[in-house]
Parts: sequence; structure tokens; C-alpha cells
Amino acid sequence: MATPSTQSPANAPVNPAEQGSRYRYVVLAMLVLAYTFNFLDRQILGILKEPIKKELGLTDTQLGLMGGLAFAMLYSTLAVPIAWLADRASRTWIMTAALGLWSAFTMACGFATGFWSLFLARVGVGFGEAGGVAPAYSLVSDYFPKEQRARALAAYSFGIPVGSALGILFGGLIAASISWRVAFFIVGGAGVLLAPIFKLVVKDPVRGGLDGATAAAPSIAPPFSNVVATVLPKPTFWLLALGAACSSVCGYGVAFWLPSFFIRSLGLTLVQTSWYYGGINLIGGVAGIWLGGAFADRFAKKNRAAYALTPAVCFLVALPFAYAAMNTTSLVWAFVLFLVPTGLNLAWLGPVIGAVQHLAPANMRTTTNSLFLLINNLLGIAVGLWIFGYLSDLLAPRYGTESMRYALYYGAGFYVMASLLLWLASRRLAADWVEA
Repeated sequence: MATPSTQSPANAPVNPAEQGSRYRYVVLAMLVLAYTFNFLDRQILGILKEPIKKELGLTDTQLGLMGGLAFAMLYSTLAVPIAWLADRASRTWIMTAALGLWSAFTMACGFATGFWSLFLARVGVGFGEAGGVAPAYSLVSDYFPKEQRARALAAYSFGIPVGSALGILFGGLIAASISWRVAFFIVGGAGVLLAPIFKLVVKDPVRGGLDGATAAAPSIAPPFSNVVATVLPKPTFWLLALGAACSSVCGYGVAFWLPSFFIRSLGLTLVQTSWYYGGINLIGGVAGIWLGGAFADRFAKKNRAAYALTPAVCFLVALPFAYAAMNTTSLVWAFVLFLVPTGLNLAWLGPVIGAVQHLAPANMRTTTNSLFLLINNLLGIAVGLWIFGYLSDLLAPRYGTESMRYALYYGAGFYVMASLLLWLASRRLAADWVEA
């Protein structure tokens, strides 16, 4: 692959300041679209697991392992070396290859005949998606100035609720009308078609170009050991990463298992759950992500601690609404109440990820992002999806079909841990901040 100094003019990094604001929003839109497919393919198993469980004879624990451990193993561990490569090579080529790969493995899920074949296909999805997020964070940071980054990263994170909602909606509707296998084929095939379009539209920007860096200097990425020595000794990094991970235990776990709660405890059909939970994800998620980024950018002008303090407050506010939502028998009130924790659970994305961008210099950002994601995803995805399924199986002899409700009760306590860790991070953020 061409090095920065030998790249042809067609492949050379572009200066975002010379591209104009319109193009940066085109890039952001394409990144949001790719992230939408990232979460669509990631979360579709959540709505399809009930018919899959019935056809393949699986337990909740096995489903939790497929959704969590199978995905997180390679997704988390490979994200670090891929990000190291992205600090040295074309981020757009890496994202294009990742998009095509995870989409192809999503299609492979439709051929599963049992636990292990579906488990391995999900490992493949995680392998592909390992290259889809950390390079995108770096691209957003190089296309938007620092005073707009929390909002831009929040806008990028719209792919989470939009992709989750589309996966829930279309996955459920296709599974109900045709089969769960066809749902995997359709959503995976669409991602394969998107991959070359993404590469044609999105150009690699100069690294750190909006932070006063030159085209050459920030392209010289330091050794991985230098990144580790720069980032890992900072207490703020660990507090932000572990705080985000605790929230992700709830976020990923609830997103995966709440459809089962609606079907088992509230008596909804698969189609009804698709519309119902898809609406909660779309409305609550988009609102929460945007408000989190907007509030953090506004208050951080006076105090950088707002990047960690904003989500810390959000998690505490979310907790009583989550318990109230799980205890009502009214479908209307459950919908309204679940909007609040769904939105507030995602409010950390813009502020916290924006803060992580300033814990290392620009030429270390992609690798720093991957280290953050490694911690977040190993705990959030691997533990979050498994623990709710395990608790449901453990509590089933006592509570029967209501076991998932009680599993969700216990899991919501991770919000308190997340809030405490981010509050501690807010007290140290200014000391560990790096301007460029």
C-alpha cells in the first residue's frame, strides 16, 4: 500500500479546510450510513432470536453467547491492530473492506443449521466490523474542528439507533412474512452493494489538518508502544473506558433482550415487537445522542469536565425510568417510559468519544480509539448480552416466562457504576487533555 509520501495525487489525503463544509457533511452522511449497516447487521439477531431459538433448539445462554462473545472476540481484539494500520494507511480502504466483509458474514448467518454454524458466522461478522468504527472516529475528527466534534461524533452515532431500529423493524417483518434466513440474506446483501459506493465518495483527509498539523508530520504514526505509553497511564482514559463499558453492559444487553421481554411478558407478536421496539430505538436513540453531544459541546466551552459529567447525570436520570418501564402493564406507558433510558443510555457517545480524541495527539487517535473500544466492547458486548441471558435461564425455574423481566432489573444497576466512573473522570479530564 502506498505510503503518505508516495501516494498518487488521486489517492493523496485531502485538506478538509479546502473541501468546504458541504463535502464534510457528505462524508459524515456516508459514515452514518456505514454505521447504520454496522448496527443493522449487529443487532438483527436480537429480533430474530425467538424464531431462531425455536427452529434450532437453543437456550437463552447460547443466544447470549452468539450475540455477545461470538461477536466480541474478534471485534474487540482485532480492532487494535486494524486501528494501528489505519494510523498508517488509508482509512477509507480499511472501512470499505470491513463493510463488505461483515455484510458477507451476515448473509452467511442465513445458512446456519445449529449453534456452532451460527456462532462461527457471528464471529465473522465481528471480524469484519472490527475495522468499521475506530477509523470512522478518526475521519470525523479530521473533518470537523474541535469545537464541533462532540456534535459531529454524536451525529455519526445516529447509526446506532437508526441501524438498530431498521434491523428490528425489517428483520422482524421479513422473518414473520418469509423466514429469518431471508432477513439475513437481504440486509447482508445490501451492505455488500454499499461498500464500493462508500469508497468512491469518501476521501482520506490530512491527519490533524484542522488542529494546525501539516500534511506530512501527522501522517508519521508512532510505534504502538508509544501510543500505549501515552494513553494507558492516564487515569482519565480508564475511567472513561470503564464508565462507557458499564453503560454498554446495559445498552447492548437491553437492546438484545428487550424484544424477548416484549414477547414473553407483554404478549406482543414478532411483528408488533418490530414496530414497537423499532420506534423506541429510533425516537429515543436519536434524541438522546444528539442532546448529549449538543449539551456537552455547549457546557464544555466553560468547563471540559462537561464531556464526562453530562453522561454521568444522564445515567442516573435513566435508572428510575427504566424500572418504571419494566413494571407497567400499559403498552402506551411502557413505550413512553422506555424512550427515556433508551435515549439517555446513548447520550455518552458524542461527549465521551469526543473527550477520548483529546487524550492523545492526532497521529495516535485511531489506535487510541481502538484501545477505548477494546475495553468498552469486551465488557459491554461480551458480558452484557451473555449476563442477561444467563440470569434469565437462572431465574426461569422461579419466575417462568417472567425471568427476563427480573434479569433486566438486576442488569440496570450497571448505570450506577457508569455514572460514578464518569463523575470521577470529569474531575481529571482537564489534566489529561491534549490539544492536537
